[in-house]
Amino acid sequence: MSTCATASRQLTEPLAGTAATARTWLLVEQPGPWGADALTASRLDPAVGRALNAAAAGTGVRIALIRRPGRHADCHEPTTRQVFVAHTAPGRSWIRTTRLTDPAELLELDLAALGAGEHAGLWEAYDGDPLALVCTNGKRDRCCALLGRPLAAELTATGGTETWEVTHIGGHRFAPTLFVLPYGYAYGRATAHAVKEALEAARHGRVVTGNCRGRSAWDRPGQAAELAVRALTGEEDADALDVTATEGAAPRWTVTVAHTDGRTWTVLVEQGAAEPPRPESCGKALGTPARMDVVAIAAAA
Repeated sequence: MSTCATASRQLTEPLAGTAATARTWLLVEQPGPWGADALTASRLDPAVGRALNAAAAGTGVRIALIRRPGRHADCHEPTTRQVFVAHTAPGRSWIRTTRLTDPAELLELDLAALGAGEHAGLWEAYDGDPLALVCTNGKRDRCCALLGRPLAAELTATGGTETWEVTHIGGHRFAPTLFVLPYGYAYGRATAHAVKEALEAARHGRVVTGNCRGRSAWDRPGQAAELAVRALTGEEDADALDVTATEGAAPRWTVTVAHTDGRTWTVLVEQGAAEPPRPESCGKALGTPARMDVVAIAAAA
């Protein structure tokens, strides 16, 4: 199948409910090349990467490597590394940051507390522009490098954005993909113009829903349900909606979405298969990735 034909079919697949799930992100600067499993296949000490992976399991924290856009044939270890930790729950979103000389210091973090949204004054509060994290890990998926790196470079060249390249965030078939912090909304099939709109909205506490995959704070049914309520109501305030309950199991869930003004909606989400078959990742065999379809929304009386 040609690349154009594959791309055409990918465009028929809905984006809602496809974001990586993580209430908290720990982002560690690591210049140079990244392997498919970047935490253990980069110039980061693989023992530290394995230990971080093990420590994060079950905490709600997702760890990723980041680097500045540009050439990556860096053979030198940086003297210090930028580190961000960001919590994405609505009404409690925050970013803390520091610079470290030794990534092994991260093993001392209380990841369970960070996953629960408690930073206890860790490091410094980040008050700069929203972060645009563009997936560019070509060893994981070549489309992320082919499409993501030019996007990251364009965003950097035009200025006015805080752009980083990031390792695996899922959804390669939607490349270029990215997520925006502090709110944790992910996007696919991104363009520089659309990303700048999303970043400008985030500066003012709003969310752009065009090509949005969902907010990482929730599981996939919750992501789809929240975006469906935004489409129904036109709500743009990033923290106005919360997913307060998800009941059921694949292939059907009942999700409760609540507004800060007291309104609630019951959203029925069904899991289907993306048809016709398509690669879940560039160059992979054809498959039928799961999709989240909202089949009903009812406002509470």
